[in-house]
Amino acid sequence: MSIRENLTVIQDKIAAARRPDVTLVAVSKMQEPQQIDEALASGLRVFGENRVQEAENHWAERRAQYPDLQLHLIGPLQTNKIKDALALFDVIETVDRPALVGEIAKTAAKMGKNPVCFIQVNTGNEPQKAGCSLDELPALVSYCRDHGLTLKGLMCIPPVFDPPAFHFALLKKLGQRYNLPFLSMGMSADFEKALYLGATHIRVGTALFGERDAA
Repeated sequence: MSIRENLTVIQDKIAAARRPDVTLVAVSKMQEPQQIDEALASGLRVFGENRVQEAENHWAERRAQYPDLQLHLIGPLQTNKIKDALALFDVIETVDRPALVGEIAKTAAKMGKNPVCFIQVNTGNEPQKAGCSLDELPALVSYCRDHGLTLKGLMCIPPVFDPPAFHFALLKKLGQRYNLPFLSMGMSADFEKALYLGATHIRVGTALFGERDAA
């Protein structure tokens, strides 16, 4: 199916969940230019990217053509890429450690930027996965606020072999505990569950763009 047809299917599922307020973040990593242009032609304006350099290739010129774009960084951010990230992204969904908070705050002040930030929570406490641990979350929330970040939400990627609903419900509880209104949770395989468990942002790639050809 075309991207427009896939988008209709996703929008129907959002409507079925009675969640017209949810933000669909179209995950455009590793997509060809024509795919991105088709998504834009379908009316999509919120996109997620995993890597700063790839995002620059996708969006540096398109930003001028589409001033209503909103770009989310949904992959890990290294401190040496913060300046480039702040120049491009409106939302950083992967804040996960104090050192990153301090550098974002310092660099944003120098650049006159004020990105919306989410803390990525490692809800499964997986040692190989990025994200703040559950034990470290209270201190990191305080650290973000003390440094003046515009902290608005939490993000998670559930463990592959765990039922995602548990992690989505946990993230919702944490969002309520820390008075954070945005919850970025749910991807192509599980966004419907996330809709019913309080997601405000769903990150959808394959279900929108289709399967990528194996290289």
